[in-house]
Amino acid sequence: MAVLAGLAVLWFGTGGSAPADGRRVTNAVLLLAAGAALAVWYLTRPGGGGKPVS
Repeated sequence: MAVLAGLAVLWFGTGGSAPADGRRVTNAVLLLAAGAALAVWYLTRPGGGGKPVS
């Protein structure tokens, strides 16, 4: 899920364009994608931070 969230931010951040359109991914979009992926990973990780799953 975290990878998909990061890819979705990259896709929508570039307007869904192909690289042939001349649009490039900016650093801000890359940081936003990484942040989204980390947030999704943090919220969906199993066990809640190393605690045993009951």
